[in-house]
Amino acid sequence: MKCNQFTVTTNRRQMLKSSACGFGSVALAAMAGQQQTTLAAEAAVIPHIPARAKRVIFLFMWGGPSHVDLFDPKPELNKRAGEQLAGESVGSSRKHLGTLLGSPFQFQQHGEGGVWISELFPHLAQHADRMCVIPSLHTNGSAHGEALLRLHTGQANLVRPSVGAWVSYGLGCESENLPAFITISPPRGHGGVQNYGSAFLPAVHQGSAIGSAETPIADAVVSNLKNPRFNETLQRSQLELIQSINRRHLQENVADKNIEGLIANYELAFRMQSTMPKVMDLRSETKETHALYGIGTEPTNNFGRQCLLARKFAENGVRYIQVSTDYTWDHHKEVQKGSIAESAKVDRPIAGLLADLDQRGLLDDTLVVWGAEFGRTPMVENGDGRNHHPQGFTMWMAGGGVRGGLTYGASDDFGYRPVENEVHMHDLHATILYALGLDHEQLTYNHAGRNFRLTDLYGNVAHDIFA
Repeated sequence: MKCNQFTVTTNRRQMLKSSACGFGSVALAAMAGQQQTTLAAEAAVIPHIPARAKRVIFLFMWGGPSHVDLFDPKPELNKRAGEQLAGESVGSSRKHLGTLLGSPFQFQQHGEGGVWISELFPHLAQHADRMCVIPSLHTNGSAHGEALLRLHTGQANLVRPSVGAWVSYGLGCESENLPAFITISPPRGHGGVQNYGSAFLPAVHQGSAIGSAETPIADAVVSNLKNPRFNETLQRSQLELIQSINRRHLQENVADKNIEGLIANYELAFRMQSTMPKVMDLRSETKETHALYGIGTEPTNNFGRQCLLARKFAENGVRYIQVSTDYTWDHHKEVQKGSIAESAKVDRPIAGLLADLDQRGLLDDTLVVWGAEFGRTPMVENGDGRNHHPQGFTMWMAGGGVRGGLTYGASDDFGYRPVENEVHMHDLHATILYALGLDHEQLTYNHAGRNFRLTDLYGNVAHDIFA
């Protein structure tokens, strides 16, 4: 039973109650080796649209890269560098917004689609015809904490499920032995675990974290993956005893959602013990693959390892994989020096990921998303830096049915605001779900007396970015 096989709206509990034995029999089936069934039962049962992608890899650049230095060239900004930016010229009520700071970097158009890419991404530029660049993003919240929560959960004023949790809830898990949602080196600040939490969704949909942004991925571990005291046979006996108690509780109180999630989580955690270490072991990969990702050399070693792990999880059935940098893109000072350093860390690994996914036949049904919580101002700060800028910034996508070689939307002459095909954060989320075959208006969960969804009451799919 896979949740995306259903084509009519129904309540998950009604489905279970109408089955032969309800959730108890579903959990028992999982004990017999059908974990997919359990996780599908924990997922939403909603109308579906044709899916273009089976999974998402989100490459998160924590801190906010400068879009006008990377993917959105502005000749007028360079021409008028040192002048005051009048608010009325970019739709602001303020008289003056600050002194314009031009970009020191050269841009060229790449590929048949003529996508503009800065000289800081020479390896990624080779994949321009796989990329859809969106220079018309905008969001709410000029502080990192609020902007991160809006990027990851759609809201900042209440604890809401993260994007990956919604994907897990909507599609279930493709693998019997791995979670549907994995976050590699997630941020510990600016929202912390909320950025990959499940909130009021069943706990099985929370992201499984590997390390943290400040920890080199080679040293990262999955917490409590191994039991140093008991062997597998004894652990299985313990688990069967616990699960029998949980199932008995369900028979007495069918409405306890926490126990349902617990049954699925316990079983999955047991299975992960044998599968996760094998997937995380990069020694099984060839020297050529390591070189492709820049593993073993600096400054690409760490992010290269993260990207290779993302590919391995993708090919092993994980639905949503996030890869995060450290908090190193926040260039309030020395934006030129910082952009050079951070781009050098991620350029080769990202290009390697796209190439590796493509040669393995995975890119067509894997949506790769690159971006951050916001961009940087076209105005100078602290002499040689740029401030936070949620009013307009750039993200890009590749694979997953996206039209390659496309620039969708545009910002004004200074990169201050979108002026064509504006994409709000809610629109981005709606579009990601659409690529996965999920209707953002139908992917809901009833909590505290109302139906919640990732996009709240908003969101429009950017249909034109798809082939």
